[in-house]
Amino acid sequence: MRSIWKGAISFGLVTIPVKLYSATEQRDVAFHQVHRTDGGRIRYRRVCSIDGQEVEYADIAKGFELPTGEMVVLTDEDLEQLPLSTSRRIDVLQFSPAEQIDPILFNKSYYLEPEAAASKPYVLLRDALEASGRVAIVKVALRQRESLAVLRVRDGVFVMETMLWPDEVRQADFSFLNEKIDVRAQELQMAHSLIDTMTADFDPSQYHDAYREALEQIIEAKVAGKEVVQPERAPEEGPAVDLMAALRASVEAAKKSRAAGGEAAAVAGEAAAAPAQGGKTTAKAAGTGRSAGKPAGKAKAGKGAEKDTAEKDTEKKAAEKAKAAPKRRTRKTA
Repeated sequence: MRSIWKGAISFGLVTIPVKLYSATEQRDVAFHQVHRTDGGRIRYRRVCSIDGQEVEYADIAKGFELPTGEMVVLTDEDLEQLPLSTSRRIDVLQFSPAEQIDPILFNKSYYLEPEAAASKPYVLLRDALEASGRVAIVKVALRQRESLAVLRVRDGVFVMETMLWPDEVRQADFSFLNEKIDVRAQELQMAHSLIDTMTADFDPSQYHDAYREALEQIIEAKVAGKEVVQPERAPEEGPAVDLMAALRASVEAAKKSRAAGGEAAAVAGEAAAAPAQGGKTTAKAAGTGRSAGKPAGKAKAGKGAEKDTAEKDTEKKAAEKAKAAPKRRTRKTA
């Protein structure tokens, strides 16, 4: 990974120099805009809307449009004079329980790595924060934008989650919130049953991006000159007419799906164990043959003959007992 920012965590009178890395990355398939007929890349030019002339990047400034249509032009010099007191610093403001922070505020995640000479204070703050069960609320300026952020520990490393400001979160103003909707106790109980049936420990590796995989297959097929086959889509179900029936069917489907998953896992486990057990049995039989000092074929033949003789004796005794039994019962009846 390549660091994208350098600064320091300011914790009381302690300063911890750190480097910042992006903790996440998008794996979307990247496309270019091209000319459909020949595949040529589409290029855009920076053209002024007033004189129609192409503008060099060095001559471009930031502009804020007023409601009247007038434009306020800001230069780099204007932006440099802004009072960003947290520039190049991650100022710790307070420590709070993590559950008090609404996840909707989280924006982007970064890893923080200590500079070579700052490993000890970094580890000290990390261990103390992890033991407290809290997170640090900090303020930081990245790319000319000041943000609140959270410092937490993940796999022994500080993760900084930048947050939105409260006025950047929209209110959920929907009409149904003002409607009186009656939910029956039976429906609520069935919904609880569905939730309980589908409850499991979260493992993100169980899920995958089916759309991206299908898109990559199409691209690979195009490269190989193969015919592109459209994958089958599962039928989309409409809204439920009978809510109770839909919930009950969902519970049954979830139970069957979980049972099928458990059986598949058990079969896979047995299949994995079978070769190992078979190998042990074969090795044991081979060892027995060698220790007796006899060829394997003769030993097997001798054992087979003894087994046949024993089976014949057993069958003969069983037949004699069967013939004698009715006679004894007849004499007793008479």
